[in-house]
Amino acid sequence: MRPLLLLAILLFPGTLPSAPADQPKHNVLFLISDDLTYTALSCYGNKVCKTPNIDRLASRGTRFTRAYCQGTYCGPSRASFMSGYYPHATGELGYRNPRPRIGNRATWSQHFMNSGYYAARVSKIYHMGVPIGIEQGSHGADDAASWTERFNSKGPEWRAPGDGETLQNNPDGKKPAVGGNTFVVVEADGDDLVHSDGKTAKKAVELIHLHKDKPFWLGVGFVRPHVPFVAPRSYYPPFKPYRKMVLPPKIPGDWDDIPKAGLNYCTSANMKMDLRRQRKAIGGYYASVAYMDAQVGKVLDALDQAGLTEKTIIIFTSDHGYHLGEHDFWAKVSLRDESAGVPLIISVPGKKPAICHSFVELLDLYPTTASLCGLDVPARLQGEDISKMLGNPSHKVREEAFCVAPMRKGFLLRNTEWAYLQYGEDAGGGRELFDMVKDPGQFTNLAEEPSHARITQSFQHRLAARLQTIRTNDLGIEYGKARPKKNR
Repeated sequence: MRPLLLLAILLFPGTLPSAPADQPKHNVLFLISDDLTYTALSCYGNKVCKTPNIDRLASRGTRFTRAYCQGTYCGPSRASFMSGYYPHATGELGYRNPRPRIGNRATWSQHFMNSGYYAARVSKIYHMGVPIGIEQGSHGADDAASWTERFNSKGPEWRAPGDGETLQNNPDGKKPAVGGNTFVVVEADGDDLVHSDGKTAKKAVELIHLHKDKPFWLGVGFVRPHVPFVAPRSYYPPFKPYRKMVLPPKIPGDWDDIPKAGLNYCTSANMKMDLRRQRKAIGGYYASVAYMDAQVGKVLDALDQAGLTEKTIIIFTSDHGYHLGEHDFWAKVSLRDESAGVPLIISVPGKKPAICHSFVELLDLYPTTASLCGLDVPARLQGEDISKMLGNPSHKVREEAFCVAPMRKGFLLRNTEWAYLQYGEDAGGGRELFDMVKDPGQFTNLAEEPSHARITQSFQHRLAARLQTIRTNDLGIEYGKARPKKNR
């Protein structure tokens, strides 16, 4: 050993790198679907919708059964996990780019880029309007500073040639297939490459081969199964005839004991969807999931072909969940498990496959991948490093998960025994409390029952304390106002 190097070790232990500077770095491949409920995946127990490629990833990674998003619609969820802050830390509760509120602090991909990684996104990572942003091929609320390169994937969306039907607000069947954020099913002509997700997979495959000789952080954003439910015709046969699709149980009086704010913005009644249309909506959703799964398979195959699978941390998730008729709810925004919970699979080289039942949040991905790759983990990040769970699935980092529904000023605290939902910081919009052991389907609200007053009050106090902790950060932002300070 060189004398100067030996002297440095003796005088300043701990100041030198823990590993040689030329040690190979893990790549990060971040695969994210849009509006995907974990209940639609066969690796999470679905017997009708088969997802062999996501299942393949689950068979070699850790599948989390209690993963939660931090916002139940696209904008705040994506801004949160990319910035490293909870929505109420930045005040970013809508569809904007978080950059004006985080200043020059590095986002997740930017942190890797600053550490010598090639960082790129293909399609939707930050918020991007669907279908309009996909039709236009626009950047949406993207953050240019987060990427070395960025690519969009245009697609025809609901205008794709094929057989389309508008299911929402079309009781007499006279309305043609229409666009927008609407329940439309299109059995499309042509192959995978006609549509955005097919183009996204193709570009991701190209980038993997092009950058296989240096470390990369690659974000691949699939827009299906977000409405409109558009997929090539070949993905529909397993779900037809649509009448064989099974709807969740309907419980008379299911809404009687929940506050008005707890009712989802999309219900079978206000969307005017009869049972036929409801079943077709599920079939169209599943076909979109099957199409998205096929694209995931193409990207995983490319990683194998490039010899990078054992050098790459692979993550698959969704920005939030989605209702498919549970409680007669459809779409997202609610704080029930179907909407707030997300699929999460993490595959790390050298780690054995496992199933983990401990609570995690999407906010944990930034610090966890930084830790696994030997990068500095910024102390300001509000997520947790869950890397120990990937070698020990019984390890716990969180006792509960936290999520918000900004559209209805709602909050969720979810632990093993209870789900507590509150509307308004003073609970002025009402509360819900569900016994997740006896009532996992969340049908009986106990929040206003005298027998559960103490536990309800305890959750309300804990929520207030949690919000105070979240807002205690280095951003210097008064809630609702964007006044970022310089970095510390």
